[in-house]
Amino acid sequence: MVNVRRKAIERLYKGTCTIKEFQPVKDPITHITSKKEVPVLENQPCKLSFEKQTSATNTNAPAIIAQSTKLFLAPEIVIKAGSKIIVSQNGKTIEYSRSGEAAVYMDHQEIALELFKGYA
Repeated sequence: MVNVRRKAIERLYKGTCTIKEFQPVKDPITHITSKKEVPVLENQPCKLSFEKQTSATNTNAPAIIAQSTKLFLAPEIVIKAGSKIIVSQNGKTIEYSRSGEAAVYMDHQEIALELFKGYA
């Protein structure tokens, strides 16, 4: 049974995500196995959170601005390292990869993300 706190957190989810993994797939006709991108979960409710981090220095160089991205979703979802996570929220769809271990709580989990640059 989903508790009240979890329902409150999930009402904040404004996006959906699709999880894809690069897996071996056997062609039914040629029987040749090759690696392909396979969706393992689609349209999972989620929320992206952004935090800007600015590092100002006392030099003549411009300030360094970085952004950290965190994904919030249900705690029972398992996302393997190296997975591609495609998030649609606020009219934008962006591809990410999982960059950190999930922080799993009773009502949700938080995963640090990086922009997807390709499979390892």
